[in-house]
Parts: sequence; C-alpha cells; structure tokens
Amino acid sequence: MSTRYWCESAWVDGAVAGGVLLSADDTGTLTAVETGIDTAPSDAEAVHGFILPGGVNAHSHAFHRMLRGRTHGDGGTFWTWREVMYSVAAKLDPETYETVARAVFAEMLAGGYTSVGEFHYVHHAQDGTPYGAELPGGDANDDAEPRAHAMERALARAAASAGIRIRLLDTCYLTGAIDAELSAEQARFGDGTIDGYMDRHAGLTEAFAEEFPVNAPGASFVHVGAAIHSIRAVPAANLPRFAELTGPVHVHLSEQPAENEACQSAYGANPTEVLGRSGVVTDRLSAVHATHLSEDDIAILGGSGASIVMCPCTEADLADGIGPARELADAGAVISLGSDQHVVLDALRETQGLEAGERLRSGQRGRFSPTELITALTEGGARSLDLPVGALEVGKACDFVALRTDSMRTMGSLNEQIILTATSADVSLTVSGGRVRVRDGVHAELGDIADLYSQAFAVLEMEG
Repeated sequence: MSTRYWCESAWVDGAVAGGVLLSADDTGTLTAVETGIDTAPSDAEAVHGFILPGGVNAHSHAFHRMLRGRTHGDGGTFWTWREVMYSVAAKLDPETYETVARAVFAEMLAGGYTSVGEFHYVHHAQDGTPYGAELPGGDANDDAEPRAHAMERALARAAASAGIRIRLLDTCYLTGAIDAELSAEQARFGDGTIDGYMDRHAGLTEAFAEEFPVNAPGASFVHVGAAIHSIRAVPAANLPRFAELTGPVHVHLSEQPAENEACQSAYGANPTEVLGRSGVVTDRLSAVHATHLSEDDIAILGGSGASIVMCPCTEADLADGIGPARELADAGAVISLGSDQHVVLDALRETQGLEAGERLRSGQRGRFSPTELITALTEGGARSLDLPVGALEVGKACDFVALRTDSMRTMGSLNEQIILTATSADVSLTVSGGRVRVRDGVHAELGDIADLYSQAFAVLEMEG
C-alpha cells in the first residue's frame, strides 16, 4: 500500500524544486521522490505552498510548557524560574504526564516539528521511589499499579498517539550541584549512583521493546538515547561511563555563567574541558545551549564534530545570553535547534531566532543563510538525534510540513527566504510517517489542541 503527495514546491537536495511527487510505503518511509511533475496524479493528495522536511526539535522538556506565561510577573532570574518549574514537576505522575505530553506533542506538530528529542529526567515517584520497585519482580502486578519506567512509557505513548517521532533522552541526574546532595524537589530525578543510572537505562530499551514491539503501530516512532543533565548534576568521575554507551548523548552545557564558575572552582576547568577529558566529546555528543564558551571550548566542540543545540527563544526568555553559533559552525560543529521550555512551539520562530541572535551580537546580517537555517532545523536535528529524517529522500521518513506562501506574513517571500518570514500560523499541513497529523491547526485524531491543554491544566489542578 502506497501513500502519495504532490507538492507544489518543496525543498529537495538543498534547493527549491517544483512539482514534487512523494511516495511512501505502509511503514511511512519514502520510496520515491520525483520532481518536475506538473500536475497532481489522481491518487495523490495535492499540497500547496512551500514544503519543508519536518522540523526536528532536538531539545524538549515537555512539562515546561505548563509554565508558559506564568513566570514573568515579577521578573526574576533563571534560578527563580527553576523554582516554579520544580513546583510543576512535583505534580506529575505517569497518568498526568501522558495527558500533558500529548497536548505538547500535538502543539509541536502544529508548530512545524515532526521529531523531538525529549530530555527527560522526571523518572521516579515524588519521594524518589522507582515506579514498580515495591512490586514483585519490580513491575506491576495489576493494571492499577504503575510499571517500571512508568514515566518514560507515558512519554512514549503520548508521542506515538500524537504521531511525533521521539528520541527519549534518558537523563542522568545524581547531584543537586557539584558535591551537593539532591534537594527534596530533585529526589525523583536521581538514580543514586552512576551504576543505578546505567542499570535503569539498560532496562529502558527493553521496556520500550515490550511496550512497542516491532511492527506494532507507533513502534518506529519511539527511540532511546542518553543524556547528562549537566556538569552540576553528574560528577566528573562518572562521565567516562557515557563513552560506554552507543547512540546519541546530550548534555546541558554552559547555559549560565554560574555553571562555569562552579566548574572552575571544583575542577579547575570549564564544563567543555571536563567533558573532553572524560572522552565524551565526540560526534555523538550534542551540547545544548553552549552559551558561555571560551575560544578553547569552541575548538574542542568544533574539532570533535559535536552537535550544538541552540534554543534561541528559551535562551532569550530566561536571559541566558546568545551563544557563539557562527563560530561553532565555522569550527566544525553541527548546529541544530530545540524549543527547550517551549516559551513558543514554533519551528519557524526558533529558526529565525538563531539568525536574529547572531545579528544582534555581531551587528551583521546574513550570519546564517536561508539554506543553513533550513539545514539546522532539519538535517542538523536529525543528526543530533540520529533519526532517519531531515530530508525528502528515498529511505528517509515521509515527514514534512507545508507552509502557506500567500498569507499576510509570507506573501512576496522569495523561495527559501520564507524560512525568515513564516510562523507556525502558516503551517497548513503536518505529515509524519506518511500520515496527516495536523491540518490547519487541528490534530487529525486528537482534535482541538487547545482542548488538549484544557485537560492538561485540569489534571494538574492548575488554572488554565
């Protein structure tokens, strides 16, 4: 069984192509990409506007979306924002988190993303007890009891039901700060020791295989990766263990000057140098934020071919600063994009924020070309998450978004320059795995996304 879409114009092989016919098999994989097809075949859905490969959101904390518009009243800092975040984290359990994440992932699809890297650290019950630990065999003995890895399973189910491809970045979080115990608010994030993390992480892949067996609906949408929360949260002596893992490894890196100062005080080096000494800085590493870097840091990350996940809207919202994206790219790092705390879920605004930040700090325009911006949103994110997405080519997933070219925002935009004018309001269609997920802002299966958020705020007993 084949699904076909005829696209008025699309981004193919790094250029704008007209009359593009996409064919996908029943696994949602592209089997043919043909250009120069003047009219839509009778068996293909005609998609008008400008079609991009689905955006890849390489850094997400799903529950942070519930803070949007709730932390600005008295100004504050990153650290006071974090206290509000802890209060929301305390409300989550597997059932409520699935409800929250389903709404967030649906909004991501409406905003132009078809894949997400979920940087997940809310692993256990509120008191830090692992789900399923008190039951025989460490798993549920009836449907009323959460199973082991219950929070992770909830996120995976939410992603599969929404139709977004997820790389769940299972996060190690062992200390509240360098040489400091976890606080009460952080207890549910931790695994006690690095061995505890490694054991739980090893079991997570098996749990997902059980939840989403091969060839089951949604199975190809769920993938596991690893993450180091930060140098603050994982002792330097434990970092070499992450070199033992295969697949992507992500880390929050130098988001705040205070992080660098604490690291210098404890280890006599910046976080990048500490990671480098541990053998973790390779082309499998994705450094998130990478805001406050030295020239040596840039050389280390660039020389290794690491991925850099910039989150411009969050970095602006939290007053983190503007990272040296151009210098990192020139040094050999691969730039990608994330929405982090979801101050917006708009793939276009996030992409525009990358260039806007560069212009503001440099006083120059065109720091990243439209082609480079599209690449960061698509292929850069695909590389960061190691997912078969990011390009309209045979063998990759049939994931794409259609942008209106005739709106009051985009009218007159020349070809790929639409990446600097469109917003999520111009996303008319989102397709993942060959299936329409969102059309004109409404989820094809889950319905009105605002209604999903009404449910999410209700289950957390928060005023929506």
